[in-house]
Amino acid sequence: MELIALLSSGKGTWGQVAGLINKGEWDNVILICPEYARQNLLGFDFSKKGEILSFNFDKPITELIKEIKEKLKPKIKGMEVALSIASGEGKEHMTLISAILQVPVGIKFVALTKEGILEF
Repeated sequence: MELIALLSSGKGTWGQVAGLINKGEWDNVILICPEYARQNLLGFDFSKKGEILSFNFDKPITELIKEIKEKLKPKIKGMEVALSIASGEGKEHMTLISAILQVPVGIKFVALTKEGILEF
């Protein structure tokens, strides 16, 4: 299963994503981030385990959904993806979820807890 993880704002949220990447057994990892975060992300070891796709989240919602969908569609091989939206904010979450559902594939939300990776 592919892991799609949003990496944006939120104190400590990149650690959550790093843990998911390092502790999970993923067929593929796709990291979604705003353009400003791309350069900062390259300094982290976990970023080397996935493909980084950056977007300008200041664009209009419909344009952004279309762009995300077009970039994600060829990368998703299964019928369902694991999704982490622990990082980021509402507009980023909404556009990413909408784009994934338009691919179309199912979504299983994932989070790293003290007990391990939780799927819901």
